[in-house]
Amino acid sequence: MEQLAFFDIPSPCIGICQSDDRGYCKGCMRSREERFGWLNFSNAQKADIIRLCKARKRRRQLAIMKHQQLQQREQAAVLNQQLNFDDTANDAETLDFSDFKLD
Repeated sequence: MEQLAFFDIPSPCIGICQSDDRGYCKGCMRSREERFGWLNFSNAQKADIIRLCKARKRRRQLAIMKHQQLQQREQAAVLNQQLNFDDTANDAETLDFSDFKLD
């Protein structure tokens, strides 16, 4: 049974009206059907759509964060190869500390 609501639920549109590659709005994360049918939905349906949009946004942010972490790891691996950290044992053999004195 639908709970009575005294106020209509406003549209979650934030004015960034572009679709991503999956068909969701980049601004509010609603599907095309959810955007075009907004005025015909009940308040319960609108609340459910907003819940879905929040979940979609969290998933998108998590995917972006994972992608950024992967890029950082790849960049670190490239830098480590360039700095050649694996050959530090050879460097220790070539160092000469004969003239080093502790006071």
